[in-house]
Amino acid sequence: MKVALNGASGFVASHLKKHFSDYVILDRDDSEQDILNKLQNVDVVFNLAGAPIMKRWSESYKKTLLSSRIKTTKKLVNAINQSEVKQLISTSAIGAYPDDMAFDESYKGYGDDFLARVTKEWEAEAHKCKKPTAIVRFGVILGKDGGALAQMLTPFKLGLGGIIGDGKMMMSWIDVDDLVAMYAFIIEHKLEGLFNATTPTPLTNYEFTKTLGRVLNRPTFLPLPEFVLQALFGEGSTVLTGSKEVYPNAIISQGFRFKYETLEESLQHLLR
Repeated sequence: MKVALNGASGFVASHLKKHFSDYVILDRDDSEQDILNKLQNVDVVFNLAGAPIMKRWSESYKKTLLSSRIKTTKKLVNAINQSEVKQLISTSAIGAYPDDMAFDESYKGYGDDFLARVTKEWEAEAHKCKKPTAIVRFGVILGKDGGALAQMLTPFKLGLGGIIGDGKMMMSWIDVDDLVAMYAFIIEHKLEGLFNATTPTPLTNYEFTKTLGRVLNRPTFLPLPEFVLQALFGEGSTVLTGSKEVYPNAIISQGFRFKYETLEESLQHLLR
């Protein structure tokens, strides 16, 4: 099977390349015709393109966040619709959901903040694909070579890790190896629709912090006030301070089973 990667320089893409050895890379500057040419003999397209979320959201950067997802997806879908590609797996985020309530894929609405607006428009473009389409909403992806965990390791190893604010916000996460396995499962079973890429065991920021400290055998007594994050990232700090309790019931109902269902299992696996 041959796959194509749109947004191939990121953390998740690096793991997909290891799993799917026969791949072609779609570049950001490719024209629609360039993409169509590259899609010759491609079975599945992974749409991972998008500017990094974890930055300060100036008004100009918010436009970049939106356009880097909407315009690239629109161009990609137009090319796929003219190709012999069998399936599109597009990316989104659990930022689509409102804060402070439990959700699974049966919830059809969106939150009312900027990130929810981005996901709504992003997913709408993917749904214009005429081929079987799955949309994978990312939670916090854990891997020692990228993503949120890699950024946390240095301060935690130095004993400078701690909870964010009061630590009560919910975190919905997934081990990167389970994410890749989920992609493979979606392809194998030809699944369509919306899938939350989170484990069935979300936990509070306090629980996450204490578990990571215990696995690393480091103290976690220095809290990080929310106002510090707001000073650093502005509105973008909501990515870290928002409370997302999200469950992956859609993929579980299809028979998928997580290898690293608890945070302790995932961290022992990643950091051993």
